[in-house]
Amino acid sequence: MKVIAVRDYKEMSQTAAKTIIRLVKEKPDAVLGLATGGTVIGVYDELISDYARNETDYGHAHSVNLDEYVGLSSDHPQSYHSYMNEHLFQHINLPPEHCHVPQGDAEDPAQEAKQYDQLIAELDGVDLQLLGIGRNGHIGFNEPGTSFSSHTHLVELTESTREANARYFTSMNEVPTHAITMGIASILKSKRIVLLVSGEAKAAILAEVLQSDVTTSIPATVLKMHPDVTVIADQDALQVVRQKGLMEYVHD
Repeated sequence: MKVIAVRDYKEMSQTAAKTIIRLVKEKPDAVLGLATGGTVIGVYDELISDYARNETDYGHAHSVNLDEYVGLSSDHPQSYHSYMNEHLFQHINLPPEHCHVPQGDAEDPAQEAKQYDQLIAELDGVDLQLLGIGRNGHIGFNEPGTSFSSHTHLVELTESTREANARYFTSMNEVPTHAITMGIASILKSKRIVLLVSGEAKAAILAEVLQSDVTTSIPATVLKMHPDVTVIADQDALQVVRQKGLMEYVHD
């Protein structure tokens, strides 16, 4: 696990976007594992700006999203499909039929999860998986205690995760209770992983991930078992790492 220190959220976003752009130029049919949430919006903004300036071609690429809320249709304003359309898909030339997000309103969510793993396998796997991290160390919606052997599955969201996402809904009652998420085993099959960590709120968990043994109680520690993981962390996110003298993990 390589940790790259950057100044701020802007530089973190630019660094991640350059990695994605480089991959798509080297491998036009790349499969991009994408995420949602506040951390990755800056990356998508950078990809959109680059597309407007340089017309980087996504015509042969595919995207595979980490997760989707159960019970929300793809056109629901708070679905992750709508999020991706708003923040990326409608701004670049990635073909709609190449944009893959779990179907949140599937009649059988468990079957949808199984088919999603099959889809990823048919695409020959994810070339680069973009990840954020929760304050409790979750990746995707894989909460503490999730088996490392889990594939894409139906998950009940914890109260803390629902509260963290409540800002996107009018009331807590509207926040879905379940989601379909790529499992930890599914994520680890990605050829390359980029984990983004920004802000003081993530400083404690980043330090914990770096100093802890691999444990299901902190799901992100499993990334230490992957051969090609890059963590891009800004100065605020590195505060506790500095305080605990863990800077040997960090590169400029």
